[in-house]
Amino acid sequence: MSDIPRRTASRTAKLAGLPLGVAGRAAAGFGRRLTGGDRDEIAAQLATKSAEQLFEVLGELKGGAMKFGQALSVFEAAVPDEYAEPYREALTKLQSAAPPMPMADVDYMLTQQFGRSWRSRFADFDETPAASASIGQVHRAVWKRDGREVAVKVQYPGAEEALRSDLRQLGRMSRILQPLVPGMEIKPLVAELKDRMEEELDYRDEAAYQREFAAFYEDDPDVKIPRVVGSAPKAVITEWVQGRPLASIIRDGTREERDHAGNQLARFHYSAPDRAHLLHADPHPGNFGILDDGRLLVLDFGAVARMPDGMPPELVTMTKYALEGRSGDLMALMRSAGFVRDGARIESEQILGYLAPFTEPLGSEEFHFSRRWIQKQAERVGDLRSPEAAIGRSLNLPPRFLLVHRVTMGTVGILCQLDSHVRLREIVAEWQPEMFEPDAPTG
Repeated sequence: MSDIPRRTASRTAKLAGLPLGVAGRAAAGFGRRLTGGDRDEIAAQLATKSAEQLFEVLGELKGGAMKFGQALSVFEAAVPDEYAEPYREALTKLQSAAPPMPMADVDYMLTQQFGRSWRSRFADFDETPAASASIGQVHRAVWKRDGREVAVKVQYPGAEEALRSDLRQLGRMSRILQPLVPGMEIKPLVAELKDRMEEELDYRDEAAYQREFAAFYEDDPDVKIPRVVGSAPKAVITEWVQGRPLASIIRDGTREERDHAGNQLARFHYSAPDRAHLLHADPHPGNFGILDDGRLLVLDFGAVARMPDGMPPELVTMTKYALEGRSGDLMALMRSAGFVRDGARIESEQILGYLAPFTEPLGSEEFHFSRRWIQKQAERVGDLRSPEAAIGRSLNLPPRFLLVHRVTMGTVGILCQLDSHVRLREIVAEWQPEMFEPDAPTG
């Protein structure tokens, strides 16, 4: 059986070879510069080769390694221009493509999940995979009972072992992997993946979340959630719904298509916590599409968080204070909620200035999310010599807000990839109106 490359030594060797490859290319590039090579041309070639190696290995290994690569893909828009093109091309490949699992493995897994006669459930089953992902792949089929087209997602054999191995190794290597992805923080990303990957291994959990989402968005004019037909621990069957992938719109969409996709994505992200008390926690372009009728198609519910109180009230109120310029109230709330480190010497006006660019999209009727805008924010807080970086070191992100922060930033990253004009203030006001309303009278 040809499953995920899962021998720990083999996977570790491939991952360990990534920083070694970068070091070797850097040394070779230095030698070429000594002999008169053009600095910019050599730097571009090094970036291209590093990107190609990184995402080729991650895609080949699948499992946690590929999941890590897909998580990085959301933040591609923030990569500095000198690295952007090679990373853009390599990252995009990971959003919807990976080496396919042989049909013998598919048969083995479906026999385990549904019994030897699993084929009798289908009038037709396409043995060529329609899509691949980090821990599974999707086949198109026809459900015999009612003749509807369905998507059959099958987990790769060995996925659990591969996930554990990859994430342990990536955690150990986070510091030396950092140069491969300029402008992104590797260590917290790997830690967060570790926290949530366990729940993605049982497709019955995914099916349950998808059923909940589908019920809340039934007949919605803006969002389509495919219905679940059946599930097992390592396989899930849903109705087949075909849309234009967001990656396609990012690549060559018209201005109208980009803006429409961006508004629909923002609408889904900000509505789900208050409407369904759930958060779709895997935002990358491969999980979204646009249907012919304009609705946003949402796929893959392996990573979902429950939001019993909707969007966290502390975050809503903090944003309100920042928008209103209430630096004192903002500082007091951030301290009480644990966003300011103990003993940090920082002025309330400094925090207000630090957060102002992040609340800018909510300050006007329509905001243009662009690569340049997100690059500017990454440069502003990522330059260790800048005043903003010093302020950032005085701040803290409490664990209970980590997931919603990452998902929101991931959604913003996609909006910037789309280069979309979004009526964000209007969308957020519909679902978190208290952010823009006057304070309730007291006393």
